[in-house]
Amino acid sequence: MIDPEEFAETMTEIGNTHMPFGKYGPDKYPPGGLPIHELPFEYLEWFQYNGGLPGGRLGELLEMVYHIKKDGAGEVFAPLRLKAGGSRQKKRKKPQQYRFE
Repeated sequence: MIDPEEFAETMTEIGNTHMPFGKYGPDKYPPGGLPIHELPFEYLEWFQYNGGLPGGRLGELLEMVYHIKKDGAGEVFAPLRLKAGGSRQKKRKKPQQYRFE
């Protein structure tokens, strides 16, 4: 059984942790990178099958996010998104241009 206080602390930590490197890091998502709970499942899965997640606490948190999303429980992150003002756009889309001749 999960301790509710420990779960709340872990969720707070997940909500405050941003991706420090890579395609969702600070270079593309300033100032600190994309929050790890916003990372796409496919990105987390890529880590699982291509060398594994990083070590340390970041790796532990990413693994928790991965398993939560894998199990279809991603809605648990909804309060974190609301607290941050909504989801951040993950893909920068070019404006569509239409030509009618």
